[in-house]
Amino acid sequence: MTSDEVAWARLTAEEIQARSAPTTVVIIPVASVEQHGPHLATGVDMVLASAMAERTARKLQAAGTAALVTPCLWSGLAEHHMPFGGTLTLDLATFSAMVGGIARSVARHGFRRIALLNGHGGNIDAISSAAIELTRTLGVPVVGVTYWLANEDTFGGILEAQHNVMHACEAETSMMMAVQAESVRADRIARAVPSRFAPPAPPGFRRSRSFSEMTDTGVIGDPRSATPAKGERLIDAGSTRLAEELGRTELWA
Repeated sequence: MTSDEVAWARLTAEEIQARSAPTTVVIIPVASVEQHGPHLATGVDMVLASAMAERTARKLQAAGTAALVTPCLWSGLAEHHMPFGGTLTLDLATFSAMVGGIARSVARHGFRRIALLNGHGGNIDAISSAAIELTRTLGVPVVGVTYWLANEDTFGGILEAQHNVMHACEAETSMMMAVQAESVRADRIARAVPSRFAPPAPPGFRRSRSFSEMTDTGVIGDPRSATPAKGERLIDAGSTRLAEELGRTELWA
């Protein structure tokens, strides 16, 4: 095992504890298993959150900051996707308890910089609340971040058909082509394009709405312009931004 390994689950307990320093950043990817239209596998959010976390950790280490990535918390808040089938969801209490339990475990091993890296839209508010509450109860800084919200400016310059990640769209399809191409059904991309799309509530407003009310294919966006090269650019740009921010001492002070 090389000394630059970042995956918690590929290290021994002794190797993990040897990195338990105040400046080590532990990234906890949080995602969902849910429908992603007719052309993408249900594990998209789990795959991409894990890939973004691991790439970020490697860039942190290359810049001199020790980093680890726990296994992805793969089940999230996805009730709005249930009508399309294939979705596994939790209620808020269970989700919050799961996130809290993992963060507490990390803190009990002496780590003092914990990042909840979210890869699912339905988790955004819950992850923000969890980061605030866990910082208070654990007495260590816990940062919550949704990778595409932290990258709106960088992603917007790469995408052609949209300004940021939507759902099973140009962005997610491109990134899956780059990291797990076997999970993309390329022959179904054309029929994944929705014939109708009802936009969500306007900025600053929140309400629950089933995806079946918003799209007829389970997709929001147009995946036809997706390419593996674009996906690699998105992952590289996204992880670069995350590593820059998570490596700043001021974030954790």
